[in-house]
Amino acid sequence: MTGENFAVTGQLLGTVVAVQANFYRVQLDQEDGEQKSRGAEEKLNLNAPLPLCPSAPLPPLLLCTRRTRLKKIGQQVMVGDRVVVEEPDWAGGRGAIADVLARQSELDRPAIANVNQILLVFAVADPPLEPYQLSRFLIKAESTGLDVLLCLNKSDLVSLQEQQQVSDRLLGWGYEPIFISVKDGINTDQAAKYLSNKITVIAGPSGVGKSSLINTLIDSAKLRVGEVSGKLARGRHTTRHIELFELPSGGLLADTPGFNQPDMDCIPEELIHYFPEARKRLAVASCRFSDCLHRDEPECAVRGDWERYEHYLEFLDAAIAHQTQLHQQADPESTMKLKSKSKGKGQSQYEPKLESKKYRRISRKTQLQDLQELYRDEE
Repeated sequence: MTGENFAVTGQLLGTVVAVQANFYRVQLDQEDGEQKSRGAEEKLNLNAPLPLCPSAPLPPLLLCTRRTRLKKIGQQVMVGDRVVVEEPDWAGGRGAIADVLARQSELDRPAIANVNQILLVFAVADPPLEPYQLSRFLIKAESTGLDVLLCLNKSDLVSLQEQQQVSDRLLGWGYEPIFISVKDGINTDQAAKYLSNKITVIAGPSGVGKSSLINTLIDSAKLRVGEVSGKLARGRHTTRHIELFELPSGGLLADTPGFNQPDMDCIPEELIHYFPEARKRLAVASCRFSDCLHRDEPECAVRGDWERYEHYLEFLDAAIAHQTQLHQQADPESTMKLKSKSKGKGQSQYEPKLESKKYRRISRKTQLQDLQELYRDEE
């Protein structure tokens, strides 16, 4: 919102940049914050015996609570939300969130609103680039419906010939990656251009340089950077919570807690549309059956010789298993449950359910109540 809009509505607007417990850090719109705070300062000057110090800095951020009314109606406040702030305490840097504006987009994992695009960061070396893992992240990113930008870090560790080979392979997948090196400052300015005036979520496995990239793009971020484990050739994730950082060129960048294997929680019939190379096939042909899963159905337009088809089949099995698990949980009369194994690529198996009432341990509170009833009966 601009200062002109503020003059009309009289509302103080901002963006939630961090959430912790029941507190929300809100970055005020620059024009609104300056105009509102100047008005508050003038009002205080009229009533106070001593003038305010004109050089006192006004906080660009307010630590806010959520109005009880929002809690009663179940209105969640997420990072990235556009909110209306009331009763700002400029001296203490506090305020209260009175309302949440309509969201343009919403992600559940990570929980963040109004995102425009996803910046997916991988490394071409140290740790080595794993096609299956990359494909899994790409599918998860595509399922959000947002634009996907792929950056490959640590390009200084591979030759130009190797970069070309990786680029050609990913072009076949439908992606044109940007090769960067945070360490040597290669193409980081090119990546920054794609982030201007947008809210971007940066994601990717641990140890690929996400925090280092943010520190390069935003001097004030100062995120903790981890090293790659020599034994596992994997990174140790250092991000513990979601936070939005303001970019010098405009826009916000969200760092998210690292995870190694995004869940395949999409609808099985929709999975194929998250593969650009499959969408290209479906644009010029159609399958015989409208509910085709593109496995062994006859006259399928998708099944064929393309590199990530095997990835699709594995992801499809995981998506079907997830849907089955949801149905099992929704059916209270079901006698089986789906249990995921801790190791492997999303492998799972069915196990019989235990009767909860039969095997549940009686709580101490219930035991105490039973004893009290017993004493009353004896009396």
